[in-house]
Amino acid sequence: MALFKVEICGVNTAKLPLLTEEEKKELFKEIKQGNMEAREKYIQGNLRLVLSILQRFSGTNENIDDLFQIGCIGLIKAVDNFDDTLNVKFSTYAVPMISGELKRFLRDNAAIRVSRSIKDIAYKAIYCKENIIKTTNKEPTVAEIAEKLGVTPEEVVYALDAIQSPVSLFEPVYDQGGDTLYVMDQISDKKNKEEKWVENIVLNEALDGLSDRERKIIDMRFFNGKTQMEIADEIGISQAQVSRLEKNAIKSMRNYIR
Repeated sequence: MALFKVEICGVNTAKLPLLTEEEKKELFKEIKQGNMEAREKYIQGNLRLVLSILQRFSGTNENIDDLFQIGCIGLIKAVDNFDDTLNVKFSTYAVPMISGELKRFLRDNAAIRVSRSIKDIAYKAIYCKENIIKTTNKEPTVAEIAEKLGVTPEEVVYALDAIQSPVSLFEPVYDQGGDTLYVMDQISDKKNKEEKWVENIVLNEALDGLSDRERKIIDMRFFNGKTQMEIADEIGISQAQVSRLEKNAIKSMRNYIR
């Protein structure tokens, strides 16, 4: 998927506007009063958020323009339903809304194709299993089925698994009194937690608010592990200037994240 193309759906992603927190607050006041022009400007100013979330779906074969449009639908829903009185940053609220819209689209449009040879092994394995049960009144092992078919046990397991219908993570497994339990609620993922990539997106937004020099210093200092002296030599300023710029950048980022 060409995720880093400059123009998506006719939108030049290299020239997307970046709103300050103050601008966002002022625009949202106007949105609540029914100002559609402010709503459009607010949406345009948050399209970078959609692009950031699309990074998580780079492994799909879906067209980037289609995914961008779906992400924009999620963004619009977030704008229309966001409550600024709850003291929650808009990006924190919008990220799950946008990603949820994308997940539903991918789930509903997924097409899992299984080759004919794999299907043949699966159906033969099922037929073989039924015959063994009929003649021996005993459940055969995978190894016994594989031996009968002249394939490896791994091939039998893979083939049988391939023809199973996929189960959605949003499939309800328990529902009583409106308290629904979904498949995804029973799955643990400690590496890719929602909170983790929300934090990453907010951090990237905070970095975008810095000047080019401040962003370069933060990148070299904390992402490349360079000392202030090394940075000073590389960009041609004093170590004291590097220290001052670094402190200002960190202060700006903290204020943004708060």
